[in-house]
Amino acid sequence: MLMKKMRSGAETARTMLGFHLWRRGLKTAMPQQEVLPDLPYDYNALEPVISAEIMRLHHQKHHQAYVTGFNKAMEQLNSTSDPQTIVALQSAINFNGGGHVNHAIFWQNLAPPKEGGGEPPEGNLASAIKSEFGSLDKLIAKMSTTGAGVQGSGWVWLGLIKDMKRLTVETTANQDPLASKGLIPLLGIDVWEHAYYLQYKNVRPDYLKNVWKVVNWRDVAKRYDSA
Repeated sequence: MLMKKMRSGAETARTMLGFHLWRRGLKTAMPQQEVLPDLPYDYNALEPVISAEIMRLHHQKHHQAYVTGFNKAMEQLNSTSDPQTIVALQSAINFNGGGHVNHAIFWQNLAPPKEGGGEPPEGNLASAIKSEFGSLDKLIAKMSTTGAGVQGSGWVWLGLIKDMKRLTVETTANQDPLASKGLIPLLGIDVWEHAYYLQYKNVRPDYLKNVWKVVNWRDVAKRYDSA
């Protein structure tokens, strides 16, 4: 019995030592801070669908706020070993990290018409859309209706069920990333009011009707092919 207790104590000590070494490793190897990505087009490039004023505010203010909030939360996480503090930080990490991830996808999912925005998808993605939804128009109608029905703030997504290689339309609340549902994000449309209010006021369906004119289906297709 004594030997058993000694072995148990030694295992506990090794476990605690491993935890503290892990924490020390986190502190000495601080993760690189996230930065606001540049847009792949000018702020006025999506006009008249999305105004330059909206794009500038959305990118420089809202997306930047998520990047700043995520970096701050990660700094706090890596400066503590208190379990309660770690748990309390999860909300800020999820919200701001999700906002950063979602917007990084969103900017790439859009393109000016002269650079292919609004052009219908081709290849494997086009075949998958036809198989799952019947046509591109039916997919657009489904996503628009679903996005208009989001209560409060959130996103409407075209996602991929990887194991089944099937497309699905989903929504996420606030800044929850689609990965939180176990799905691969292919196309995300921001339906927070800051994405459209200055131009479309409170008429979200009008925004969702027009945004398809600048959807970058080439980018969506690349995400589908590489998933």
